Amino acid sequence: MAKKREKKTTPARPQLGDNVEILSAGEIIESPITETLETNYMPYAMSVIVSRALPEIDGFKPAHRKLLYTMYGMGLLKGARTKSANIVGSTMHLNPHGDAAIYDTMVRMGRSNESLLVPFVDSKGNFGKAYSRDMAYAAARYTEAKLEPICEELFRDIDKDTVDFVPNYDGTTTEPTLLPVTFPTILANNTLGIAVGMASNICSFNLVELCNATIALMKDPDADLVQILPAPDFVGGGSILYDAAEMRNVLENGRGSIRVRARWAYDKANNCIDITRIPPTTTVEAIMDKITELVKAGKIREISDMRDETDLNGLKLTIDLKRGQDPDKLMARLYKSTPLEDSFACNFNVLIAGQPKVLGVRSILQEWTAFRAECVRRRTYHDLQGKRSRLHLLQGLESILLDIDKAIRIVRETAEEAEVVPNLMIGFGIDEVQAEYVAEIKLRHLNREYILKRTQEITDLEQAIADLEDILKRPARINKIIMAELSEVAKKYGQPRKTEILYDLPDDSATEEEDAVPDYNVHLFFTKDGYFKKITPQSLRMSGEQKLKDGDEIIFTAEATNSVELLFFTNHCQVYKTRAADFADSKASVLGDYVASALGMEEGEVPVFMTITTDYKGHMLFFFQNGKAAKVPLESYKTKQNRRKLLKAYSDKAELAAVFHLTEETELAIFTSNSRLLLVGTALIPEKATRDTAGVNVITLKKNARIARVTRAAKLELADPHRYRVRTLPAAGALLRDTDKTEQLSL
Repeated sequence: MAKKREKKTTPARPQLGDNVEILSAGEIIESPITETLETNYMPYAMSVIVSRALPEIDGFKPAHRKLLYTMYGMGLLKGARTKSANIVGSTMHLNPHGDAAIYDTMVRMGRSNESLLVPFVDSKGNFGKAYSRDMAYAAARYTEAKLEPICEELFRDIDKDTVDFVPNYDGTTTEPTLLPVTFPTILANNTLGIAVGMASNICSFNLVELCNATIALMKDPDADLVQILPAPDFVGGGSILYDAAEMRNVLENGRGSIRVRARWAYDKANNCIDITRIPPTTTVEAIMDKITELVKAGKIREISDMRDETDLNGLKLTIDLKRGQDPDKLMARLYKSTPLEDSFACNFNVLIAGQPKVLGVRSILQEWTAFRAECVRRRTYHDLQGKRSRLHLLQGLESILLDIDKAIRIVRETAEEAEVVPNLMIGFGIDEVQAEYVAEIKLRHLNREYILKRTQEITDLEQAIADLEDILKRPARINKIIMAELSEVAKKYGQPRKTEILYDLPDDSATEEEDAVPDYNVHLFFTKDGYFKKITPQSLRMSGEQKLKDGDEIIFTAEATNSVELLFFTNHCQVYKTRAADFADSKASVLGDYVASALGMEEGEVPVFMTITTDYKGHMLFFFQNGKAAKVPLESYKTKQNRRKLLKAYSDKAELAAVFHLTEETELAIFTSNSRLLLVGTALIPEKATRDTAGVNVITLKKNARIARVTRAAKLELADPHRYRVRTLPAAGALLRDTDKTEQLSL
């Protein structure tokens, strides 16, 4: 008796609000951070590095390569232009990342955008400008494009198995992994790529110089590239300030900084400066914004107007000058303060066989030569196989030349079509491929003249095959082919340099002058705790008491102008030099600027004395607790390079007791810790030329005594001042009388 089959029931799906128990819900599982990074982040990082951001040895990122190959497949190398929207749509068969990204890529490769030294897209319409931040390109439906003629060098022999092909993202077609470029495109155009944990920034070199340098390296791997490839060549022109050490570092190591400045001309008739070339790292708007900022801050006062006059003739930034201004001095200051002079930071990070490597120009050209040699080798092998196949067919045709009537008879007498090829094989001793070729010959071609003409190719084919086999056996011949192609590219597509090289660097120090600052009256205040205030007279009249920290007091105050120089002497025996204009106007109701932070002083370093000057006249007088004093000309702190920080501002052999800035000789009162007083005329203290001199003895101290303080004698009211005066130094001074002590306590 058969068992009754049990009816299976499917459990009901949990509904919202049901109490459902989920296994491991709420359980926290610990895992090492390294494991999480490897499983979650590393695949993304590697995808960005290998498949998106870094260029390969053919000079292209995947997005560029997919776009160019699509345009090549659309017949845009020889045909007429088509709408950019058509190109973008077709490219999405290979690049599914969105039409906006594809069009943006095509815009930057266009000739009219002026991003590339060797453009690959022949553009028509508004493609924007690389040197303008605000000049946007038109939509893809309005612009048209095709490939530039030089793109023929990118795709030459691509159908001869020169490079590998892989399926596209959906497997419906194939695309090349690299392009078989006949010149080093990797260095012919600038490339910027930001990956994960690494980046690439490659500058462009002149095409003719680049091809010549590659040829020179193929002849001699140790060739001096500096003589052949002196400096990069940027599409925007400009002037390179040549630095031999930096340039050699770029050529050999792939890293370095290249200073580029704008090119300009002075229009005397209109009293204006016309800037026509700018560095590749900036835009016209960025330059104008910075100049406007300097003018508003009062640091540039020679400019009356500025405007962007860029038109169809190219970039032009015009700066109108006020009457009587020197354009050379103004440009020297603008180079220093604006992006009109900028640095191109080279980082030649390239994918070699899927591995990112930072290589110098020499190594990149050697890697490209090896890649191109493999392309030529594969092309030669492809041609060799084709000629061998052709020769094989013609040899079969030659065998029936001896008896054409026999071949006709075999075909006529064969009952079944399928037996024609086997019978020809047997009748003439040829293989199936040859017999198939013979069987397909048209009836009109079965004459002796046609067959003789075909068989005459055999000799030419045999010679060509021998030549191709010789090429494959001899790397030197492959190198000659590459060098011939490079010479042809340089001759056909080469252009003169756009960027000039300045070997004799301009002496900016000769034309450099201090930034002009607005000059007005100010009151300066400096406190014991190191706070500084600059207050205008108007603000001071409207203010109340000075705000200070608890226990703080003002130790320096002066009426001056905004252009005076400030000197802050610190407890580390250093002096920091700045200007009143470098501090913002303040108010009495705020604490002011903390000088140690504002000037970037060292840890634990604080200012102990402040003075001002406009001409560095007078002396600095330092008193030390060991009884010595150092009198140093203020001129010693003036430097031609306008350094902001000077070491060894005064001696560190003993503790500092007091500091004075003397504009004229005066009398000072020295108080000691054992209640003695000495009145000293500063004229008696000899001048020392060295800033950190230990000084001379001015007061004779008893054991364990020291200088307690020093003040100006004019502030004191002494019953008998002659008691404390001396004519020669050093001197011991005199004990303070009780009446003078009381006076000092009340003071």
